[in-house]
Amino acid sequence: MVRDSGRPLMGTILVTSRSFSSGSVDEVARLADAGHTVVTASPRHDLAELLALLPDAVGWIAGTGVVTRQHLDAAPHLRVIARYGVGVESVDIAAAAERGIVVTNTPGANSDAVADHAVGLMLAILRSTTAGDRRVRANDWSVLRGRELGALTVGIIGFGRIGQGVARRLRGFGSRTFAHDPWLADDAVLQAGAVPQAILTMASECDLVTLHSPGGTSIITTEWLDFARPGLVIVNTARPELIDEVALARALRAQSVAGFAADTLSGDARGLSSPLLAADLADRVIVTPHFGAQTVQAVDNMGSMAVNNLLAVLAGGSPANPVATKA
Repeated sequence: MVRDSGRPLMGTILVTSRSFSSGSVDEVARLADAGHTVVTASPRHDLAELLALLPDAVGWIAGTGVVTRQHLDAAPHLRVIARYGVGVESVDIAAAAERGIVVTNTPGANSDAVADHAVGLMLAILRSTTAGDRRVRANDWSVLRGRELGALTVGIIGFGRIGQGVARRLRGFGSRTFAHDPWLADDAVLQAGAVPQAILTMASECDLVTLHSPGGTSIITTEWLDFARPGLVIVNTARPELIDEVALARALRAQSVAGFAADTLSGDARGLSSPLLAADLADRVIVTPHFGAQTVQAVDNMGSMAVNNLLAVLAGGSPANPVATKA
């Protein structure tokens, strides 16, 4: 680690994101050109794996793996954690603040990619696309009748950048759109092209509900599902903990919910234990491997924003996307 008077802090940059610098822009070269040494580790790292790397790190470009107080204790020179993504629930924000470590993220960098993917999942589950593909490969050409997205009422839970992006796309189909977001006034929801609606009411009034909220409390619970409109379809490209997976699997088997499509399940890579992946639900459940944000454009956007934030902090300046913290 080197810092000349009035010069940026130089040293090791730890990267624990699986897709960082894998788009059309070589962000690793940008860091090297700025005088840093870049080292990489597994996105699903544990403390033991990083103990040899953290002592020299001045910056950390972090993926979805955890950044704990114990990690930070092992990194005495760390000045910035640049999240390669939006969510920061995997980072111990309080511990970082106590140590004067700046935490940043990349809001909006992957919004279009995730909104595209959410609508793609809607179409896939409504038209039984994956089930149809499996049938054809088994030489079964029987017809599966679906529903048109434009004929449906869609509820959007979480109406930030991604939720509003979904609403814009749905207008092209002609869908009627409800939205709920505790941080937005009703006027703001209306201005963005949706009708404000309570979460519980969406269960009985909507044909399809799509989740775009931050993690935390479960939204799709047994109580919520008890109000489900017949034929309801649920899409989740946000966080797995928003759904009680046992309750949803039960509702799918009871046919009170017609279908489910998601880009995330509890445990992600360990998600094969999820009840939603049971063989008897395969025709009514579609799951993708948490790659909704993985487009060339989104990867470039996230990489550029993360590196810009990191370099700004190491140069003694203010990053464009700091995460609010309390010491």
